[in-house]
Amino acid sequence: MTNLDDLLSQAIESFNGIEDAVELEQAKARYLGRTGSLTELLRGLGRLPPEERPAMGSRINQAKEVLEAALNLRRDAIQKKNMEAQLIGEELDVTLPGRGQGIGGLHPITRTLERIESLFHSIGFTVASGPEIETDFYNFTALNIPEHHPARAMHDTFYIEGTTGHLLRTHTSPVQIRYMQNHEPPLKVIAPGRVYRRDSDLTHTPMFHQVEGLWIAENANFSALKGVLSDFMQQFFERDDLRVRFRASFFPFTEPSAEMDIGCVMCSNGCRVCGYTGWLEVLGCGMVHPVVLKHVDIDSEKYIGFAFGLGVERLAMLRYEVNDLRLFFENDLRFLKQFN
Repeated sequence: MTNLDDLLSQAIESFNGIEDAVELEQAKARYLGRTGSLTELLRGLGRLPPEERPAMGSRINQAKEVLEAALNLRRDAIQKKNMEAQLIGEELDVTLPGRGQGIGGLHPITRTLERIESLFHSIGFTVASGPEIETDFYNFTALNIPEHHPARAMHDTFYIEGTTGHLLRTHTSPVQIRYMQNHEPPLKVIAPGRVYRRDSDLTHTPMFHQVEGLWIAENANFSALKGVLSDFMQQFFERDDLRVRFRASFFPFTEPSAEMDIGCVMCSNGCRVCGYTGWLEVLGCGMVHPVVLKHVDIDSEKYIGFAFGLGVERLAMLRYEVNDLRLFFENDLRFLKQFN
């Protein structure tokens, strides 16, 4: 009897000192398992005198019930403690504001393109698009830039190996050619899109965006060209007092041709951006060359037109005061978040 009482006290004390569920099951095996201490006492009943066996068997069974009850209590206590620790570790402060879901925004170049398209659409221009992989005819020949023409040296072109004269378009003027082939004048169209040239530095990238415009009608003239572009620049930069000027230039697909400058939007007396001249070059333009109209079967004796082309990144840099073109393409969220 003394051994049984000592064993019972030892087992209960052992159970109560355990904090781990796995360790508790190991302690159970030491006392109640197939080779456990209490099980060995039950097996030893056969060595007792017959008259002592019932009483001892009853006491051992009572001890077993006490141990199992103590074991279950300890299991519940360990489980409760583990649950409390888990709840504390996963505690949620319901008073904190929700993080919400991040919402994407438009890239500054996309914003600029949409603004340009909207302004020209408001005065009746249609938006057209075309393939970015072009043929030599549409990219050069139809624009009065035949093979060996010196103007081709102005275009650092990506040619596609294994093809007969296919290339990545160097401007969106081919869209104008395709549009004129499929539409009768009068017509007013702009062609925004990506173009490609082998150039990369602070102000040039191998891929950039252009918007080229075309107006073909019987009464189109250089005065109308100046009015359209002057009004567009004033609306784009939201400055009614914006100065503009046109300088004679050369483009093989227009004659006469001009470069358009605007008063510097960064300063009033000259700065590094305008080269301390007070003027910024923003686009090229001119009256459509008769040879171009001939390539698309438009009567140059009846119809006349003007065309222009501008760089989207150039206008975006001026509007948003960005000094490095590469920032638009590096995908740095710290930069892009400023526009949304």
